[in-house]
Amino acid sequence: MCFTEPDEPNPAFEEIEKRQKAEAEAEQARQDAKAAEERIAELNRLNQKIQEEARAAEQAAKEAAAASEAQARREREAQAEAKRAADEARSQAEAAARTASEEAKKQAAQAEEERKRTAAVQEQARRDAQAAQERAKKLQEAADEEKRKAAAAQEAANASKKVAEEQVKVANAAKEEAERKLKEGIQPVLTPTPEEVSAAKRRVQYRENLFHIAIAGVAGGGKSSLINAFRGLRNKGIGAAATGVTETTLVMARYPHPNAEYPLVLYDFPGAGTLKIPDWQYFNDQGLYVFDSIIVLFDNRFTMTDIAILTNCRRFKIPTYIVRSKADQHIRNIMEDMGYDSDDDSSKVKKLHQAARQQFIQQTRQSVKDNLQDANIPDQRVYIVSNKTMLDVASNTTIFDVLARKRPKTIDEIELLSDLIREAQIRRGHRDTEAATIMNEELVGDDTVLPSDSY
Repeated sequence: MCFTEPDEPNPAFEEIEKRQKAEAEAEQARQDAKAAEERIAELNRLNQKIQEEARAAEQAAKEAAAASEAQARREREAQAEAKRAADEARSQAEAAARTASEEAKKQAAQAEEERKRTAAVQEQARRDAQAAQERAKKLQEAADEEKRKAAAAQEAANASKKVAEEQVKVANAAKEEAERKLKEGIQPVLTPTPEEVSAAKRRVQYRENLFHIAIAGVAGGGKSSLINAFRGLRNKGIGAAATGVTETTLVMARYPHPNAEYPLVLYDFPGAGTLKIPDWQYFNDQGLYVFDSIIVLFDNRFTMTDIAILTNCRRFKIPTYIVRSKADQHIRNIMEDMGYDSDDDSSKVKKLHQAARQQFIQQTRQSVKDNLQDANIPDQRVYIVSNKTMLDVASNTTIFDVLARKRPKTIDEIELLSDLIREAQIRRGHRDTEAATIMNEELVGDDTVLPSDSY
């Protein structure tokens, strides 16, 4: 019989088993590392999704708060999962590293590096989400502020609307009142603003050292001819104002007096009858409120425009001179009505002229007095002049030359001119008024007539 020896361990077999076991563990470590890489890739994709959601949160301000909260929750879950996976991978990698090759250690190191990058990405995502929340909060605050401002603006608009409606009511009431007064013949009171006064002074080239006289009235009253006569110029002379049968002055014209002794500037205005404005607007429309004195010139009759000018002059305390022009023509017409014949002897013509002259003067003064009384304006003198006679008076070097030569037939020409000069001297503060006083005393009451052969 034979005996078998007990089985002894086979060294080669044990080595094979150890190697197989080590290879199995290494394979398991590689699989674990691969799983970790896949998980990290998944985390990267998840992080990219978080970033996209954060950007979307920035664009939608109203949904940003809720989206940010949801994103933060997902991030916390992802962080926990990532930490758990990383810890697990690290444990497995450390266990495999102790028994496996350097490859396992390298894979573990790479896994750790990926974890750090993932953590950095997650931290950045958290910061972006926080910034998005802060921006969303600021946007909401801004929206609330805009809403508050809009409410305040609406309230102010409502208040302004209410004020505007009240102003419209007042304006409509004023309009109705003005229309009522106009229908009743009550003219409105127009007061220029300081800006309008300054603009009017610039327009007329107003100077403080001069006396500015406006010649106003209806068209065809002889304004331009009277200005020429005041300045000692004939109507067709050089520098004379244009004259004619029709209205020739379409805009205001400025004419300084050629004699330096007379600080006068005369202004020719368009006739009221040629302007499409009511008589009560003529004064303000032409800027007459800036003048030192105003001559209201009329020819045949006193008009509502003349009354309106005088009324406004009283409001502005502007001296006025009522002047009736073309006296010689009107006297000649009355003489013809009385039966004047060019073949009559000189004595008859002289008597006829005196009678016509006296009648014309009385009728004119009485007509002006009645018109002023009807308009509730205090009575004032009317100056009756002939442009031709005024030209003869004003053509002399000084007013004293009129006294030194044979006087022409005058009515009020000399008095009108001397009164204007005296007013200019007083108003402008001239000290040398003694000569003007003497001149006026000597000229008052002049009743010289032309020789009969002047007709």
